[in-house]
Amino acid sequence: MSILTLSARDGLLTRGKRDDSHHSRPGHPGWLRCFSLTDDQHARSLRLSIRATRSGTHASHHDSRGLAKRRALLVLCGVALVLNCRSAEVRAQVPSWLEQYRQPAARLIGEATGDTFAWRRLAVLTDSIGHRLSGTPQLDRAIEWAAAEMKRDGLENVHTEPVMVPHWVRGNESADIVEPGRHGMVMLGLGGSVSTPASGIQAEVIAVHSFNDLDAAGSSLKGKIVFFNVPYTSYEETVTYRSDGPSRASRLGAVAVLVRSVGPPGLRTPHTGALQYAADAPKIPAAAITTEDADRVQRTIDRGDRVTVRLRMEAHFESEALSANVVGELRGREKPDEFVVIGGHLDSWDVGAGATDDGGGCVVTWEALRLMKKLNLRPRRTVRVVLWTNEENGTRGGTAYRDQHRSELGHHVMMLESDNGVFRPLGFGFTGSDRARQKIRAIATLLRGIAADAVLPGGEGADTNPSVREARIPSLALAVDDARYFTIHHTPADTIDKIDPVEMARCAAAVAVMTYVVADLADRLEW
Repeated sequence: MSILTLSARDGLLTRGKRDDSHHSRPGHPGWLRCFSLTDDQHARSLRLSIRATRSGTHASHHDSRGLAKRRALLVLCGVALVLNCRSAEVRAQVPSWLEQYRQPAARLIGEATGDTFAWRRLAVLTDSIGHRLSGTPQLDRAIEWAAAEMKRDGLENVHTEPVMVPHWVRGNESADIVEPGRHGMVMLGLGGSVSTPASGIQAEVIAVHSFNDLDAAGSSLKGKIVFFNVPYTSYEETVTYRSDGPSRASRLGAVAVLVRSVGPPGLRTPHTGALQYAADAPKIPAAAITTEDADRVQRTIDRGDRVTVRLRMEAHFESEALSANVVGELRGREKPDEFVVIGGHLDSWDVGAGATDDGGGCVVTWEALRLMKKLNLRPRRTVRVVLWTNEENGTRGGTAYRDQHRSELGHHVMMLESDNGVFRPLGFGFTGSDRARQKIRAIATLLRGIAADAVLPGGEGADTNPSVREARIPSLALAVDDARYFTIHHTPADTIDKIDPVEMARCAAAVAVMTYVVADLADRLEW
């Protein structure tokens, strides 16, 4: 809830965050503080500023205080008028069916944000189990733990669904500059990479800054280590050098690839992630290096010096392993055979603790069911939480869910995935029909109090996509302020201390409200 404050000293009236711009700071001649009301994350805002009339004579201290009080009263009256008008406008736009959900939404938000339970549960996962790469004992333990905890929460039909997953092992690895001077680099092999020979690969490094540079270098790359030094712009634009770069370089005769970490500078933190070998290209080892090491290599090359690197990697695949998706439900009171499915992926890369990617997403979606159960809010349709396995290096969990539930996909009303972190929630991305979008927008107004009411394009997720695309299911994705996300994404720094318990609680509240209302609507969403 926004806080309304009044200061007679300088005529200050604010709701929420104060405007501290130059023309509204205390003491600026002739101006009162601005009143600012932000309705939602689309930045719909209303500003009221009242210019004081300046007298040609100097007022006494007593007169100045009186003038300030009169100014404040004038502002207060103006604000009351604006708020009344705005409230009437909002009421006129709200569909009548939404009114019945105001109290349940308020209860869910209050319960979620009144405690740090979600953060503490995530701390147990990340502290006691840690990172959870597919095929590892850590992921097996996490699956067992999640199923046991769901049963303790009182969820229904808790079970695991088997999935065969790849088992890639990193092994020991290192990258060192051996000339012109010796420097150890901080690196992480890319997920799915092959190994170097036991003695390593030592070769000259050739830096390129785009695929056009790579192609222009042509045959000169034979026997060299190609270094993709492409500064991070956005994940979508930059990740292609990590995923596709090794095969494109190997076609030109390169013996290994180094990639500038796909993320902003992060205090010498390397970023791993999956590569995708092309079937028609030799497989060569590939690793990411930190932005600081990337800059060192580039500076040395720019000075005209030859840079030689020795790369050692023991990476390899072992036999596929048995894993599982974890499923829990809150059965619908009227339409138990229609489903709203929400979740995140329980696996992570083998560095850090998998807190942001995606332990937090698992917990805040799971939390929606726990909150409904605790508050005795049972919607018309069944709400199902799924903690998918193997999103990071195979998406086998999402594909297996589609295959195992194909006969009931037509009864899936909505799917929601949280895999963008659990930082300050903004709202939801949505994919579906315009009519369904209007309903989602109406529901999102229930989240204005926590500023999570934006409805944006793009509601798909890596784990929900197989089902969503086959059965044309409306889909959502939790949208958050991801300014910090890619600094720690796929790095050793992905630990719970980067997550604010209050922001995470608000994420859980947003997911719970959206899920409950969609599951309880008289009519299902349409694609």
